[in-house]
Amino acid sequence: MATDGQDRIEDDARTAQALIRYLGDGDYVTRRYVSQGAEINTGDYSDHVMPMRDGMPIRDHFTLDRHGFMIGRHRSAVADFDDRAEVDAKYNAEVAEAVRALSGASFVAVQGWMRRTSADLSERAAQKVAGYQHSGGLQPQAGEAHIDYNPRTGEAAGARMYASHRPGGPGFTRHCCFSFWRTYSPGPQDWPLGMMDGRSIVGDELASNTLFVVDEFPEGAALTAPVAGEDEMIAATILRKRDAHRWWYFSNMDRDDVLLFKFYDSDHSVTWRCPHTAFHDTSLANTQTRNSIEVRCVAFWE
Repeated sequence: MATDGQDRIEDDARTAQALIRYLGDGDYVTRRYVSQGAEINTGDYSDHVMPMRDGMPIRDHFTLDRHGFMIGRHRSAVADFDDRAEVDAKYNAEVAEAVRALSGASFVAVQGWMRRTSADLSERAAQKVAGYQHSGGLQPQAGEAHIDYNPRTGEAAGARMYASHRPGGPGFTRHCCFSFWRTYSPGPQDWPLGMMDGRSIVGDELASNTLFVVDEFPEGAALTAPVAGEDEMIAATILRKRDAHRWWYFSNMDRDDVLLFKFYDSDHSVTWRCPHTAFHDTSLANTQTRNSIEVRCVAFWE
């Protein structure tokens, strides 16, 4: 794929083999159930060996509108990302300003944050809670190729967030749903985040994955039983394997490194979405448990 002058620098990137989990090629009812400390998918998934390129030595090469992702630097005033009160008090405003500066948007509306870890969360998952809310908590890393929004969800998020944050505003000509992601544990991380060049999406490998936030997981046939109005519910996009997929990560990120990547950009003249997944990095020695925090937000151009 790297054939033009801008991309030729990518050909010399350090490349390791990574296991990427993809949806199988069958016909499935695809859903993602999330509860405290645990997440499961329906459908048949399997791991495939894919080349994973290290973009850190050429970090300034990657751009949002070309690749669908970028890496930047941001110094946070949050001293302890495991302190929920401190994150709530400081981080959303920081992220809004950082994303506005990185994207060039008019303003940014923040939706919420989530911490993720590669540590064992089985005890947390066993502590069932009533009325679980999928925000502001601690969850396992997401271990399959996905984009958090399908196009319908991305369009709806733009309309909803603009109406709630800019009532009476002049309207917008473009919106982009982003994730602002950082690790706050020492590197190198054992399960870093891999991102796929959005230009390498083929188009025939995509499926929607409906989100169900639950207190307890259903079992057996109930996992895939018909649900009225499912086509209008929040859903992600999941992927089947295609050889053209071009994966990247940034090794040994530190606390001030931040990834910004697209869930959905209403401007389809540029790269408008970025598949991503956590993967187990076996190419580096002495890897450390990954602790990260992600913030979902929507940027608007008025």
